[in-house]
Amino acid sequence: MNAPDLHMLTGAYAMDALPDAEREEFERHLIACPACELEVQELSATAARLGLAVSLVPPPAMKSQVLARAAAIRQEPPWIPGMPRAGGGSRRRARTVPRFALAACLAAAAALGGAAVLQYRAAQEAQQEARDAERSSQDLARVLAAPDATAGTGKLKGGATVTVVVSHREDKAAFLAGRMPEPPAGKVYQLWFADGGKMRPAGLMDSSATTTAMLMDGPLGDATGMGITVEPAGGSKQPTTDPLALMELPRARGA
Repeated sequence: MNAPDLHMLTGAYAMDALPDAEREEFERHLIACPACELEVQELSATAARLGLAVSLVPPPAMKSQVLARAAAIRQEPPWIPGMPRAGGGSRRRARTVPRFALAACLAAAAALGGAAVLQYRAAQEAQQEARDAERSSQDLARVLAAPDATAGTGKLKGGATVTVVVSHREDKAAFLAGRMPEPPAGKVYQLWFADGGKMRPAGLMDSSATTTAMLMDGPLGDATGMGITVEPAGGSKQPTTDPLALMELPRARGA
């Protein structure tokens, strides 16, 4: 992770939302970055104050007292270096921030910190999805290119074509289909491995795609066939409809 990315993790670190590895890397960054260290201190203090505030029940008279005091407090103009301070106050007095302004700053800092956490988590989820998709593509390519890969092809009613490629060396099977009709609303195509007289789930097809190439879920094992059924969205543990297709899995080369 580069320096600009690390600067963006102050909110997530203050909210204790970083994974262990990134937290350790960010803590090393804090040693050499006073700006981030100060921001973390401010955001941590803000989070602590807001947490305490949530646990307290304000007295009934607080609202009227706050409004009365707000109306009675005169807001001082900003001090410009070289100009006399209003009221001849001391340097310490000039730096005093009204309590209501401080509360607003704390609330704003908390909001920014929360937004940073949400943005960071969204980015992490997107990166994880991209890594999962890349890993799935690599696994699929490995099965298709395996030395013992063997393919079998069949056709469904309506003209759809399905191909199954098995590799006992990889202990996996790949499923490819073209011109698949869209399943009924609220339904999905589910794949199955046939182990003797039993069917075990082997993955769900993308309902929005008419052409697909996917790695079937689970090991090939002793499966001798595969099937396709229409199931409720999310899939089923066992087939709930008659199979659209049942195919024997191709035998390994030399078998």
